[in-house]
Parts: sequence; C-alpha cells; structure tokens
Amino acid sequence: MNAIEYKNIRMAYGDRVIIEDFSLAIPQGEFITIIGSSGCGKTTLLKMVNGLVEPTGGEVYVGGENVSRADITKLRRSIGYAIQGSVLFPHMTVEKNIAYVPNLLNKRDKQRTAEAVRKWMGIVRLDDSLRKRYPDQLSGGQQQRVGIARSLAASPDLLLMDEPFGAVDEITRASLQDEIARIHRETGITILFVTHDINEALRLGTRMLVMDRGAALQYDTPEAIRKQPANQFVQALLRRAL
Repeated sequence: MNAIEYKNIRMAYGDRVIIEDFSLAIPQGEFITIIGSSGCGKTTLLKMVNGLVEPTGGEVYVGGENVSRADITKLRRSIGYAIQGSVLFPHMTVEKNIAYVPNLLNKRDKQRTAEAVRKWMGIVRLDDSLRKRYPDQLSGGQQQRVGIARSLAASPDLLLMDEPFGAVDEITRASLQDEIARIHRETGITILFVTHDINEALRLGTRMLVMDRGAALQYDTPEAIRKQPANQFVQALLRRAL
C-alpha cells in the first residue's frame, strides 16, 4: 500500500491555478524531499495530506483512505507535523508539549505517555534536564528538537515537515538534518519534507520531487537527478548545490 497517493490534483484560487493535473504515488517508508520555485505548490501539496487544504479537483489518499471522506480529527492525530520555528505551546513545558498528542490518544494511560516523552527526548538528543523548561528558555535548536519530538511522540506512520530547519543557524541545521535522517533509518517512517535548500533536498531524500508552477518536473533518487536532470530548470537548481 502507498503511504500517500495524489490523483489528478487541481488547486485553484479563483482564476489563479496553483496546481494542475498532479498525480504521484509515494510508497511507505520513503523520505521524499520536495523542492521548487516559490509558489509552485509545495506546501499546498503537503497540507492536502492532513486536510488543511482541500483540492478543487482530484483526490488525495493516505494509507488507502480518501482524505475527503476521513475523520479529519483522527487523521490529523495519526500524522506528525513539524514546521519552521517549531511553534511550541509557550505556556507548556517541554514535557507537556511532547505529551500533547499522546495525552489526547491515551487519556487514561499516563505511564504510556511518560514513556513516549522519555523515548522521544532521547531519540532527538534532548537532555532530560530540559523536561520542565518552557520554550522561551530553550535555544532555537532545542526548540526545533522539541517540535520534532512532539510530532513523533504518538508514533505516527507519516511525518509532514515544512521548512522545519529554516529558522536555525547552519551548524544547528546540519545537526538536525543528521538527526532526522537517523530517525528515518531507525523507524522507517514515511516523511514528506518541503525545503528551499537544494543541498538539504539532495542530502536527506531517498527520492526528490522537483516542482515548478504547480507541475512535477522530476521525481527520482537524488543520485539519478544529479546524473540526468530533466530540463534546464532542474539543471539551474543543481548548479546551486555545493
């Protein structure tokens, strides 16, 4: 079964068409990096997966279920979501931020939630001494790690990431890239990762989707795209890579 499938997707705002006749099947366990020009539809495609955006045409399937017919609350709780800047709950401690979704799913099982918090703090390399701190007491990199731990604490099969490391410095960014690559290897979770950084896209993806003006220009492994770019747009993008 595919983790995600887009079928003949169209997205328009009035007369302005963002995406036209987009189809793509994403097998379970892939790490898909999505890169392309600004406004090409990257984030829109991501948000269709958890029902934050509804296409004007076509269908999106998650785990074989049509998103438009799914219980949207249940669907969203089964999908991890991490965005730029982490957007933590400022009035909650690190522990409570990470425990938020597990608490919703396991209201009576506090021990299971506590174990999930311990597990994911360890996986994203957050020191246990940070457990009772609030977001404004953390560095940018620590906040982003908490955001990743929170998105994974309910052990979802699918993780959506939208420019998750865009707000941190280069050294922290490289460290977080290492962590998410390791988490993918160890868990086998399916990841959709939107980025504007070609080096990040090439480094992290098991497959890359290159987009422009709402269309898929190339979808292949990073190695194949490096060796045989589909057109001049992809070539120009690769020239920016280190």
